[in-house]
Amino acid sequence: MSNNKYIRQNSNFFARIDWILVILILLLASISVISISSAMTSGQYGTDFSTRQIAFYGLGFLLAFGLMLIPFKLIKNYTWILYILGVLSLVILYIAPVSSVTPIINGAKSWYQFGFFSIQPSEFVKIIYILTMAYVISQHNKYKLTNTLSMDLRLLLKLILISILPMLFILLQNDLGTVLVMIAIFLGLVVVSGISWWLIIPTLSVSGATGLALILGILYRPDLLERYLGIHPYQFERIYSWLSPEAFQSDSGFQLTNSLIAIGSGGITGKGYADGIIYIPENHTDFIFTIIGEEFGFIGSTIVIIVLFMLVMHLIRMAFMATDSFASYFIIGYLALLVFHIIQNIGMTIQLLPITGLPLPFISYGGSGLWSNMLAVGIMLSMYFHHLSKGAKNI
Repeated sequence: MSNNKYIRQNSNFFARIDWILVILILLLASISVISISSAMTSGQYGTDFSTRQIAFYGLGFLLAFGLMLIPFKLIKNYTWILYILGVLSLVILYIAPVSSVTPIINGAKSWYQFGFFSIQPSEFVKIIYILTMAYVISQHNKYKLTNTLSMDLRLLLKLILISILPMLFILLQNDLGTVLVMIAIFLGLVVVSGISWWLIIPTLSVSGATGLALILGILYRPDLLERYLGIHPYQFERIYSWLSPEAFQSDSGFQLTNSLIAIGSGGITGKGYADGIIYIPENHTDFIFTIIGEEFGFIGSTIVIIVLFMLVMHLIRMAFMATDSFASYFIIGYLALLVFHIIQNIGMTIQLLPITGLPLPFISYGGSGLWSNMLAVGIMLSMYFHHLSKGAKNI
């Protein structure tokens, strides 16, 4: 009798795991390892990054399943503590002198280095930022007695205030790409927050006008941006090389030019695993999609996009399933991050968008980037395990 009871409990445990999400991440992990392994045959590096990626994924799944066992309500209750710790990690990194623990890597002091182990705190802060935004919106709407313009302004002000510090210190790391991701998260959550469109439309208009003004300034008056915003001339080169890569083929346009050649040469079926011949720096990180396009062609690229699309659709379904507003807002915020990363990364390899250095989620090589995404996966597994599955109790 006791054995039957154990079997029922064990069966209920496994039934409460979001296996669709787990399988999709496993598919992306397989694509990642195969693509990185193929990229290593170019001989750029002596390190086997594919083996490291397997180890990163192993630790990532341990993190995700560990978080799954923590009640989502508990994660929700510690949101502000996580926010404070996240901001402190950025502040300490900024004020700390350059050392073996806080080195300058690729011209930026953005990592904590512990021997062979390095952590980029801004990657984790993005997930903490989504948690905090979701918490503030859900709590505001929970206690909102009337739907007035003043209440909407109050919520918008709260969201702006919690955005200032993390965005500022990440910008001080010269990491514009991550700041753009956080802006995408901010805008995505503002749109679904319940704030009146009388406020949302001006906010979006101001954001769009600011972006347009910066682009026009870069193209026609870079001297003004250098003088008043402190933007360095080399930072303009990314825009110039994006618009006209052939004119900068020998320096800043080298990656993009070769990326276009590589993807175009892949054709329908690709050249085959490890048969890529176009040299592209950092092809296992930001430009991993170029390897996929060259070696696996249009068919391989399409399969990758379909798997990513399936992940996005599954998360949209989860957001609609959730009866707790905090859970819904978190999923929507993460969707904003995920979609922005995917569009930006793939777009920059085919010249649709400028190069920003953002990785392709779950596929590009990297510990911190992968672990931050697995952190989000763990939180969503916890939602399903404790809240969305049939055997779970509501929060």
